[in-house]
Amino acid sequence: MILHVVFAIFAGICSGIITGLIPGIHVNLISVIVLSFSAFLLSVTSPIVIAVYVISLAITHTFLDSLPSIYLGAPDAGQELNVLPGHRLLHKGEGHNAIVYTVIGSLGCLILGIILFPVFIISMETIYPIVKGSIGYILSLIMIFMIGKDKGKRLKSLVLFLLAGCLGLLVFNTPNLSQPLFPLLSGLFGFSILLTSLVQKSTVPEQDFSKPLTISTKNIVKSVSAASGVGFIAAFLPGFGSSQAAIVATNIVGDIGDEGFLSLVGGINTANMLISIATAFVLQKARNGAIVAVQTLMGSVGFREMVLFLGVALVVGGVASVLAIKISKVFARFMVKINYNAITYGILGFITLLTFCFDGFLGLIVLCTATSIGLIASFLGVGKNHLMGCLILPVILYFVL
Repeated sequence: MILHVVFAIFAGICSGIITGLIPGIHVNLISVIVLSFSAFLLSVTSPIVIAVYVISLAITHTFLDSLPSIYLGAPDAGQELNVLPGHRLLHKGEGHNAIVYTVIGSLGCLILGIILFPVFIISMETIYPIVKGSIGYILSLIMIFMIGKDKGKRLKSLVLFLLAGCLGLLVFNTPNLSQPLFPLLSGLFGFSILLTSLVQKSTVPEQDFSKPLTISTKNIVKSVSAASGVGFIAAFLPGFGSSQAAIVATNIVGDIGDEGFLSLVGGINTANMLISIATAFVLQKARNGAIVAVQTLMGSVGFREMVLFLGVALVVGGVASVLAIKISKVFARFMVKINYNAITYGILGFITLLTFCFDGFLGLIVLCTATSIGLIASFLGVGKNHLMGCLILPVILYFVL
């Protein structure tokens, strides 16, 4: 049994590397594949071993999925807001440091989350019944606050929010899209930024591994604390995802610089995944594909299983931290060895090909439309965070109407 668990952890880490590094190959997709082969898997091992594999995969993914968003500009769900600050540091020769900041946030939230896990469980039992009927109104107030803070650009911000939101509504109500998030988020955040860099004839300078980390201890504490707090909210409130949580956290902590922001976003994804284990234990509800797979395999998550999953998460998080830093150095060395425009064209082609493979010409239409909205935001000088309306507006309407 112990050997089976160790092997499951190893296999989960290897799978998490693949899902983390390849845009569009998400944990949810692997979870569906696992469930489709569950009859065979259960004939050779136990449900708890398969569940350990899924948890290991999901935790590893949260440590590595910042690499394609920072180095390639192809964000996974939850990493959209990382693209711009990550690219700024990349063009300063600090792309590797940008990855380190996300790892600091992820590992910090993992450790803090495990320490505070009893508090999360007790709070969840109390808070969830109170707020579950008000999610749409809470999100509406958050967006009104955010747009209101954008002085001098409120109308532009509102228009971009609504444009992105309407596109999101259309995409999520189109039944023939198998991976709707990929062209939507890639267009709004990745494709548009990469096209802008081509027009501006951007080049990636040699990455300097000797540059010291510039994030202060104070900002680490602020980013990890805020990420853990909003990650808690994101994990047990349906429709309140990592990206929405990042927007809220940014307004809570104030200016923490690009370094602190990267730590914040990296931490939220890990905190969200960790605390979703608590939702499975306390509420018997799944908030992501990984936990859906775990609950389907096991029926329910008891106290012993929860403790095992937390232990696995801690071990996997430590290994994934080291892997993320080592793989980042490989990425950083590779980026400067070939022409940046060639890399950019290659990434654009790769995103286009993946979109076509997932959803054909319909996916390409979504990609082009989303890219156009992303370019409009850049032209108007409106913050990319307002483009998260593509996810937030559909959620608001779902809960309010």
